[in-house]
Amino acid sequence: MLAATDISFTYGRRANDGRAKAGHYVLEDVSITVERGSIVGLLGPNGSGKTTLLRIVAGILSPLAGTVLIGGQPIEQLTRRELARRIAVVPQETHSTFDFSVMDMVLMGRYPHLGPFELEGAADQEIAREALTATGTAALEARAFATLSGGEKQRVVIASALAQASEMLLLDEPTAALDLGYQFEIAALLRGLNAERRTTMIVSTHDLNLAAAICEHIVLLKDGRVLAHGATRDTLTAENIRWLYDVDADVQFHERAGHLTVVPIARAH
Repeated sequence: MLAATDISFTYGRRANDGRAKAGHYVLEDVSITVERGSIVGLLGPNGSGKTTLLRIVAGILSPLAGTVLIGGQPIEQLTRRELARRIAVVPQETHSTFDFSVMDMVLMGRYPHLGPFELEGAADQEIAREALTATGTAALEARAFATLSGGEKQRVVIASALAQASEMLLLDEPTAALDLGYQFEIAALLRGLNAERRTTMIVSTHDLNLAAAICEHIVLLKDGRVLAHGATRDTLTAENIRWLYDVDADVQFHERAGHLTVVPIARAH
């Protein structure tokens, strides 16, 4: 469904011919493939290029080199509206400048499907309510978005992405700054959406146990390069975690949890 091939990117200045001038490569020759209906986790330390890769896949940034194909079509050939019908982004944090209601926030996801100056109709309202129901936030419809807790806001933002009716969700640290209960709720929500709707997801996260719980495949990024990639059970290993974070960890399959669990032990020496 999605293939990013030999992606390189730098935030350095560019010359008149578009080539990068002296600057640090944030990504260098990165390739990932995401099959329809799968959940792929992006793991790596701060500065490894995870968020930059998500922004390139979303068409927000243009790579210095490499290609991104969606359904075999280069993303630069898609209009912003067409791209929004294919990919929805769930950022790490969402702040509303205005006093929007929860329903207002979710209806914003319908913009790719509306014509110029067209207002949301009954069908859009119905789709928004279905998205709220799917994320367990239907009772919050009339609430002001700014009054919600962090976990509630995150579920509403995911509802907006669902209302966008895109084929793929890109999630940047979906459980960051959430307490343990909300972390479980978001993990369960993402698993459910994937199981029931076959929603394709790329999840950037520092939470190794979240990745172990919901991701079928893992991509490990370090210093802008792919350190390893593959099935979660083969990639999320103690050896790879040591290479990635310079940390010794115990990685075991947990019978009750039904997935791998990661327990950091100490800094590697």
